[in-house]
Amino acid sequence: MSAEATIEEYYDALRAGEPLAAFFAADALVKFGIGERLEGSDGIAAGLREQTRTTEDWTVESHDLRVTEEEEWAWFADDVRMAWDDIESDEHHDHRTRWSGGLRRTDDDWRFVGMHVSAPGDS
Repeated sequence: MSAEATIEEYYDALRAGEPLAAFFAADALVKFGIGERLEGSDGIAAGLREQTRTTEDWTVESHDLRVTEEEEWAWFADDVRMAWDDIESDEHHDHRTRWSGGLRRTDDDWRFVGMHVSAPGDS
């Protein structure tokens, strides 16, 4: 599977409400979200489990995925519209976001080692 296919599979899993931690390397550094900073693989896994538990009805629309893949490493950038419902607060969220990150090849798969998601105007 290519790095690009892995990113698209991650988007599909997010839409479907499936577990996401397996997409990250065991030594992943950080995942920045719109309002969060998850550090290390344990922190990332815990944060993603909580996200999956407390959200539903995800929309993830990729608008400009660009991926550079080399033998062991890949990096990407994308403009993504994402929306979801928070089941605890009953709020609907809808954001135009920017994604970027790095992946490392592990055997025949790719795993994220870092990811950054932000919305224009975030401070």
